[in-house]
Amino acid sequence: MSLLAVAASALTDSPISISVQGGGSAPVKLFLLFTALSFATALLVSVTSFTRIIIVLGFLRQALGTQQLPPNQVLLGLALVLSFFVMQPTATRVYADALQPYLEDRMGHVEALEKASGPLRDFMLRQTRDADLQLFYEVSGRPRPTAGEVMPMSVVMPAFMISELTTSFRMGLFLYIPLLLVDVIVATLLMSMGMMMVPPTLIALPVKVALFLMADGWRLVVSSLVRSFG
Repeated sequence: MSLLAVAASALTDSPISISVQGGGSAPVKLFLLFTALSFATALLVSVTSFTRIIIVLGFLRQALGTQQLPPNQVLLGLALVLSFFVMQPTATRVYADALQPYLEDRMGHVEALEKASGPLRDFMLRQTRDADLQLFYEVSGRPRPTAGEVMPMSVVMPAFMISELTTSFRMGLFLYIPLLLVDVIVATLLMSMGMMMVPPTLIALPVKVALFLMADGWRLVVSSLVRSFG
C-alpha cells in the first residue's frame, strides 16, 4: 500500500472532526471588533476620563518646570491606568449588558450598540455641564429633550468633551498658581539680594519639587483626579 493510501485511510478512520459554529457570524463579529479597535484612540479621548487626566498631569509638569520629567510615556501610562480605574464600573456594565450577549449570539449588533451606549451616556452626562448640553442642542437645531427622553450621543459626546476641557483647565489652574507663587517669591528674593545673574529657575525648581514631595503631591493630585469623577 502506498503512503498516500495509508494517509487517506488514517484520515477516514480518524474520529476528529472540525466544525464551524455560529452560522457564519464569527467572521462578521471579528470584522466589527477590529473596526471598533481602529477607532479605539478616538473613543479613548472622546468618551472616557483620559482627556481630563492627561491635561491635568500636563499642567502639573509645566508648573513644576521639570521640562520632560516625568517623560511623556510615563504620563500617558499613568493616565491610561487611572482611566482604566475610573472607567472600570462603566466597562463592566458595557460588557455585561452588551458585549457578552453579542458574543454569545443572544443579541444583534444594532441592539448591542444601543445597550453599550447606555452606560457610556450615563457616565458622560454625570460629568457634563447643562450649559454645554444646551449649546449643542441649540447649534444642532434639535428640540430640548423632555423628561425621560434619551439624549442622542451626537449631542452628549461634544458637550462632554467641552465640559472635560473646562474642568481640566480649571484643575490645572489651581495646581499652577501655588507653584507660580514660588517662582515669584524666589525671583523677588534673588533681586533683593542683588543676585541678578542667578537664573530664578535654578533655585525655584528644587524648592518646588521639595514642597511638592513634602505635601505628598502625587497622592493628592491622583486622589483629586479620581474623586472628581464621583
